[in-house]
Amino acid sequence: MAKNWAICIGVNEYHNLSSLNFAVKDAEKMRDWFVQEAGFEPSHVYLFTDNSPPIADAGKPYPSQPTYATLIRFLDNRFEHKFLSAGDNLWFFFSGHGLRHGDRDYLMLSDSSASGQLIERTAIPLSYVTERLRRCGADNVVIVQDACRNDAKGLGIGEEKQAGVITFASCSPAERSYEIETLQHGAFTYALLESLRLQGEGNCATVERLYQRLRYRVAEINQLHKKPRQTPYAIVEPATKYHLILLPKQATLHDINALKMDAQEAELEGDLTLAEQLWTRILAVSPADNQALKALRRIWQQPQGNPVLPTSPPPISPATAKGQEVDQEKRQLLPQLDQSPTSSAAANLQEFEIEKRTKFNLPLKIWVTI
Repeated sequence: MAKNWAICIGVNEYHNLSSLNFAVKDAEKMRDWFVQEAGFEPSHVYLFTDNSPPIADAGKPYPSQPTYATLIRFLDNRFEHKFLSAGDNLWFFFSGHGLRHGDRDYLMLSDSSASGQLIERTAIPLSYVTERLRRCGADNVVIVQDACRNDAKGLGIGEEKQAGVITFASCSPAERSYEIETLQHGAFTYALLESLRLQGEGNCATVERLYQRLRYRVAEINQLHKKPRQTPYAIVEPATKYHLILLPKQATLHDINALKMDAQEAELEGDLTLAEQLWTRILAVSPADNQALKALRRIWQQPQGNPVLPTSPPPISPATAKGQEVDQEKRQLLPQLDQSPTSSAAANLQEFEIEKRTKFNLPLKIWVTI
């Protein structure tokens, strides 16, 4: 079964910067969504706010207030060893101030300073956060930043790429993120929660659709509440992750087929590592997908750099990466799959796991619900 973990950080009270009003609520509501609506285990969702309870699972309980020392300690300890696998998911949500300094992006904690060299000693580089998160072992790491708030100093986060992760940012460089008094939220987080809750044809199950929805919805909210322009953006490394499915329960047949096309293209280009990751993601969403099972066996039987041409390409809708309208008949929700332990898919996957470990002497990398 795919494992899901999340970290939610919200900072209202700053010692050296202007305080915020709703960053803590943003983090708390995201924590609630992960646990109550997305079905994450409560013990797998960490909350760091001005008044959050102590954290106890990484050794002796220690305070969870979002100071520099607390976050560094947590990231160092919790991510020292791998605890997730391919097919698993890790989300990192931050609501607070952000800053661009020396060509690096920084997350500002409650005791961070924006003064000269103190930035590097009191703020956490986003690149360091990414490096620690990637140690977890999950192949799907999502960073969401509602940062660069409406601060008089014009603090800002740039477009620093974080290899191997999906990053959603609340505003573009040189813009600011705004809190909306009547909504009791940041405009971005309010739009994010709305988008994650959408059902049916208009859902935001994929990276691409969530990004498109956030761009127009945040602009709409700010215009309605007479705030300046705020344009969310996404940085996706590699670009094939635009089709990645973030919300498996809401995925459509079109979503599955788009991911299959990316997986097949990776095979054709000889990138078997990426192809294996994409086919594994497909199995995490659709455990009985025979095409994915066959593709993984095909990949395991090939040395790097010698791909076998994939057969029977899946049907695709006429939608493009630019978000054109798709064939409505192909956007039906995925059918209910047999997930019993005795299903043929389960037997096939178990056979493949044994084959991979014994014949090719490779570590087991697939963990899916079947």
